[in-house]
Amino acid sequence: MKMRIFELTCTAYLKEDIAFGDSFEAISKYISFCMSRSELKSVHDKMGYKHYVFGGFMPTENDKVYKKGTLYSFTVRSLDEKIIDSLSDSLKTNTNNPKFLVVETKKRYINQFFISELYSATPIVISTTPSRYWTMEESGDIMELQRKLHDNLEKKYKSFFGEELASSTNFIQLLEVKNKTPQTITIYKDGKKVRFFGNKLRVIPNEDEVSQKLAFVAFGCGLGEKNSYGGGFVLSRGIR
Repeated sequence: MKMRIFELTCTAYLKEDIAFGDSFEAISKYISFCMSRSELKSVHDKMGYKHYVFGGFMPTENDKVYKKGTLYSFTVRSLDEKIIDSLSDSLKTNTNNPKFLVVETKKRYINQFFISELYSATPIVISTTPSRYWTMEESGDIMELQRKLHDNLEKKYKSFFGEELASSTNFIQLLEVKNKTPQTITIYKDGKKVRFFGNKLRVIPNEDEVSQKLAFVAFGCGLGEKNSYGGGFVLSRGIR
């Protein structure tokens, strides 16, 4: 089965300055608000995998502050076309959001292609316990990281397609941790600051069919955890 993912490029007009560190929460809450007030409410409310991921504002700013009165873009990807179709309309209706307004959306689909490399555009988060995350400082066990990334993608695939992949080896051929210190995503829950610790990774997948399917799932709905908060948005190189 050849897979397909769906991508929405969103143009946002900022109503106020947004610091880079606050941008993940700003976009995440914007998307969540729209989902909760649309036919996607059941997706928003359910526990477990939501099968979408988003990237940060582009272009980046040298001083790490996105500017009021300026247009930026961000991208949402999903395995589920219904999510993208619904967001294409509902994101533009959230006019009362105090931080920004989505003024335009453009949808496209991407058929499965051979992926030679994945690299992170946002921090890739993997938990080791309910309250702790994999970092080179704390764990340093690359094989543990590799295993958890693989297992996470297998579970996402099964939860969406309803079938298991018969994989005998890890989908990763080569894994590089590119950051020296952990990267973070900051959100606020019940008025409390919560930080997810992640890493900047370069991944070369294996070439077999199962590995390529898992790599495409990573491209389509995120590598690692906390995807609905902006974690694990990846870019790719390959043959289309």
